[in-house]
Amino acid sequence: MLESLERFAGLHIDLLSFAFCVGILIVYHVHLRIKLRQHPTYTVQALNNLARTAWVATVMAERRDILAVQTLRNSTMAASFLASTAVLLIIGVLSLSAQGDKLGDTWHLLNLFGTKESALWLAKLLLMTADLFVAFFSFSLSIRVYNHVGYLVNVPLAAGHKAISPAHVAEFLNSGGRYYSIGQRAFYFLVPLVFWLFGPHFMVIATVGLIFVLRGVDRAPRVLEEDYT
Repeated sequence: MLESLERFAGLHIDLLSFAFCVGILIVYHVHLRIKLRQHPTYTVQALNNLARTAWVATVMAERRDILAVQTLRNSTMAASFLASTAVLLIIGVLSLSAQGDKLGDTWHLLNLFGTKESALWLAKLLLMTADLFVAFFSFSLSIRVYNHVGYLVNVPLAAGHKAISPAHVAEFLNSGGRYYSIGQRAFYFLVPLVFWLFGPHFMVIATVGLIFVLRGVDRAPRVLEEDYT
């Protein structure tokens, strides 16, 4: 009876810790949305959207074909590398799930509060796998968009295609940037999930640390923020 209560309490702590971590991540991103409404260049992502829009207008107006090819090639190579990394990590997580019975006791040595049930262990690995699949598909979609933009950005303005105007091409390119950002976010969120394998208290600590890291990574230079105050 006592063992069953301990298992229930451990599972309860794990689930509450997971809910808390998800909650503070949601609150952080809602906070970013609110700040963006007040300051359009509050985040690096918003600033990059403006930069990509200006870049497309310059390339299409001045016919800088070589610049366009080199820039898009660099973006494609970065996304390809991260997509390949996601696949390798997926294989690693799947291999880890096959050895759960052998490694479970070792991973739980520091688990002071959470449950040690094998079902929850597999659920953690499943969440990690799903997170990595999100990263893989996001980076793959960004590669797809960059390839399309490589053709669109080289269409001369004199052709007069309304659907291939600089504004439309910039919006398409920015969608590739959003996919890339989502893939990076998925990698960031993997950190608390990995620490969850060691115990729920490690996941909470890792999530709080991740919030501080994201706060520094997401914010644009303060001088830009002051322009909108």
